Amino acid sequence: MSLSKSLKRTAFFLLSDYLQAIYLNPIRTKALTSCVIAALGNVSSQCASGNKKIDWNSVKAFGLFGLIFGGTVPHFFFILLEKLVGNASKNPVIIKLAIERLLYAPFYQFLSLYMLARFEGKEHVEAYKQMSKLYWGVLKTNWTYLTTFTLLNLWLVPPMLRVLVVNCIGFFWSIYLATARRKQELTKKGSSTD
Repeated sequence: MSLSKSLKRTAFFLLSDYLQAIYLNPIRTKALTSCVIAALGNVSSQCASGNKKIDWNSVKAFGLFGLIFGGTVPHFFFILLEKLVGNASKNPVIIKLAIERLLYAPFYQFLSLYMLARFEGKEHVEAYKQMSKLYWGVLKTNWTYLTTFTLLNLWLVPPMLRVLVVNCIGFFWSIYLATARRKQELTKKGSSTD
């Protein structure tokens, strides 16, 4: 019983500290949160795939992407979205969803695939080729599986916490992205040995 109370108390203090940090330093807090979540998603993907050895270069790439882009880009996107659409229009959530799914998601998937490859040390041409091979499949999967979560995020979550929700969903998306990129790398290596 006391363990349960101490866990609740700890969770409450962590949440309270997080909310204070997000209020005082929103960009830094969101960037650090995204960094940790993206790196953990990558490690989880590698462990789930049965890797005996962690590819720390890939973990570093995901962490760097989260730190530089994963907190900041969504932060400013959601601010802009609120300013552009707000709640004044007739169906603000549907309009926000359409903008997010049709403009932001394609841009963000392009950015993530390209920058992850660059952060892993690939040259521009190689990063662009890898991004080109994966882009449409990743974007279609994003539209298929994340649209409902995006709708719920825009509809139910206060603007201040939307990036946190995106990052939590991003944990599972990082696992998917890391797996898709690893499969593409293995296919590339297999075809180059033939």
